[in-house]
Amino acid sequence: MNRGTNGHSNTGPAARSAAQSQSARSQSDDLASLYPFLYAHPDNLGQDTPTAGDLEAVLAEVRRSTVDKAHQIVALRREVLARDSQRLAACASAMAAAFATGGRLFAIGNGGSCTDAADLASLFLHPGPGRRALPAFALTGDIAVLTALSNDVSFDVVFARQIAAFGRRGDVVVGLSTSGNSTNLVRAFEEASRRSLLTVGLAGYEGGAMAELGSIDHLFVVPSDSVHRIQEAQTTIYHTLWELTVDELTSRMRHPERESDRRSLVE
Repeated sequence: MNRGTNGHSNTGPAARSAAQSQSARSQSDDLASLYPFLYAHPDNLGQDTPTAGDLEAVLAEVRRSTVDKAHQIVALRREVLARDSQRLAACASAMAAAFATGGRLFAIGNGGSCTDAADLASLFLHPGPGRRALPAFALTGDIAVLTALSNDVSFDVVFARQIAAFGRRGDVVVGLSTSGNSTNLVRAFEEASRRSLLTVGLAGYEGGAMAELGSIDHLFVVPSDSVHRIQEAQTTIYHTLWELTVDELTSRMRHPERESDRRSLVE
């Protein structure tokens, strides 16, 4: 315990108050670096000036920032659609074929991409009224397995080991990464490819390590260097894949003769 010159503790009310004030200033500085327009003077909006601005100026800057971000994600989604619409349809058709023959989907990702993987699995498991539920699993959901593999082996293998244990020919693996460089996804795709699973990757920037793999059957790269915009666009991509896959399966069920025609053409 620290003591002052009089031998008493420095943890009295005055010392605690000073420490709290310093902590509050530190938190304020951190917030100012993230949201400068909330702390900028109205004459200096757009500059890193941690002084209070008036309400109207702050709201105007918030509106401008929100509108700019909305325009960015709309433009990015349109770019991805224009470039990848046919590839998305082909991927969904392959996923539908896998489900039609008893395949299951395994979704993987880290951090924010982990929550997206869970959302993707939930879409297939709980599609809503009038849609067929399909077997899908987020491999981040079993905390015991994740912590055991991370502790006993390496976090790099948390998905690959699960795919090795549960995956079988005809299953589907969908992996999401903003950077495309997640080692545990790379290892998982390689393991899935060895076992003849259908592999689908979603990445950002220029694709990272995932763009160099020969083990990903369908790779969709969001051309952005903003993690936020990448994840927003990836959400649109996997929702599109889900809808197209379910629609394709519904069409196959209603018109089985078309599937027979397709098989005969291939054979």
